[in-house]
Amino acid sequence: MSAINWSEINAKLPYGRTTEEKERRKKLFKEMDPNGNGHLSLAEVDKAMRDVLKIDELFDAKPAIKAAYNAAKGKGGGNKDYIQFREFRFFLESLRQYFEYYVIFERFDENNDGTITLVEFVKAQDKIKASTNLNIEDPEATFKELDKNDGAKILFDEFFTWAIKNNLDLNDDED
Repeated sequence: MSAINWSEINAKLPYGRTTEEKERRKKLFKEMDPNGNGHLSLAEVDKAMRDVLKIDELFDAKPAIKAAYNAAKGKGGGNKDYIQFREFRFFLESLRQYFEYYVIFERFDENNDGTITLVEFVKAQDKIKASTNLNIEDPEATFKELDKNDGAKILFDEFFTWAIKNNLDLNDDED
């Protein structure tokens, strides 16, 4: 993954609680809702990463988009299949967080196959410690903890669940 412009990403994801950010969210939601039906499908959100936000790194981070979408839909008590405006702020905030986890995940995934093997996990320990300050005492035991489905590979959803639990934070982003 190329160098990420975190300032641009933060600027384009208005999830703050100020009046200005809420107005920016309203405008962004309308731009992402091309048919004006008041809710966003996963396909609309995915397309908006490229066409509305114009952030290629986010558009390429499909697992992060899907995870944030699934976390937000129905959260506001609305339709459990779509994101409505009342869930949109949470979606944007989740997208920012899951994208950060995706960047960390990509640093583990040396062969870019969308999974992390035990060999990749063990090999990446120094790199991960340098970029997150996380010191994993027993990489093999941690790998087994992460590999919830015993598939001998860590999937992104397994990783981000663990990352949330461990409050993982990337050092080279702009919080």
